[in-house]
Amino acid sequence: MTVTELRSNLHHLIDKIKSEELLEAIHDLLKQKEEGEEGALFNSLTEVEKKELLDAEEGSHNDSNMIDNEVVMKKYKKWL
Repeated sequence: MTVTELRSNLHHLIDKIKSEELLEAIHDLLKQKEEGEEGALFNSLTEVEKKELLDAEEGSHNDSNMIDNEVVMKKYKKWL
């Protein structure tokens, strides 16, 4: 998909959103991403949080730690 197509698709999606709350969340996310410094979120974490995040990421490379998507969707269906 080209940049022009992505922009067009985003405009169409945004035009369909009725929720002001969702629009504000998207706006804030895009604004933060545009103004944000690379790694700013990670750097804002405590050392304990950084370690936990890095440990979780490392563990995600082990297939035995993975849960099938269908299992997760079935388990949390009532919240989705």
